[in-house]
Amino acid sequence: QVQLVESGGGLVQAGGSLRLSCAASGGTFSSFTVGWFRQAPEKEREFVAAISTSGRFTRYADSVKGRFTISRDHAKNTVYLQMNSLKREDTAFYYCAADRDGFREYAREYDYWGQGTQVTVSS
Repeated sequence: QVQLVESGGGLVQAGGSLRLSCAASGGTFSSFTVGWFRQAPEKEREFVAAISTSGRFTRYADSVKGRFTISRDHAKNTVYLQMNSLKREDTAFYYCAADRDGFREYAREYDYWGQGTQVTVSS
């Protein structure tokens, strides 16, 4: 069983930056792909980024490519999402999730989820 806790959300002006953290406990976190997803009010949860078990491979949604960077620190059992050049449309609740079996973009494939953290971008 893996427990995930997100932090780092908050209110930021458009063009600003935030770094989200996803800290894991329990289980062998290094053997899981980790993804970030987000959900805005009245919208479906959408894929943002994912990082492979080794950290060598990453994947991003087109909407965040070039602005967001996902990384992981195995020693700290933590995955980060650096978000730069934030836009109002990035406003959402952000979740991290762990996938034991693949390197995928579909929320239904992920096994463990955190409680999420709110990101609000003002104009």
